Amino acid sequence: MTRFIWMLCGGVALVLGVVGIFLPLMPTVPLLLMAAFCFARSSQALHDWLLDHPKLGPPIHDWQRNGAIDRKAKILATLSIGLSFALSFVLGLTEWLLLVQVIVLSAVALFIWTRPEE
Repeated sequence: MTRFIWMLCGGVALVLGVVGIFLPLMPTVPLLLMAAFCFARSSQALHDWLLDHPKLGPPIHDWQRNGAIDRKAKILATLSIGLSFALSFVLGLTEWLLLVQVIVLSAVALFIWTRPEE
């Protein structure tokens, strides 16, 4: 039963990670890392498939090796951060929510841009 739960969590994380490729607010790489973690505890075949996947595997390997984030991913993440803040501004969120969002999104951007590049 535990193995099934790990596999289910890995599958959900994988699906959300793939959706994150297309939606700006979904964090792709952290969800792929979670999927790899869950698959490592449930299915060696799924874990190997994910790590060997030509599109999904490289960001996982980059992160595992040295915490690296690809420059293209950094740029896309920064654009997503900017778009999400712009949307919040256009929707007319209150000033205090915008301030909180600026603080959090700035911290995220700082974290992303201080990671090494592969």
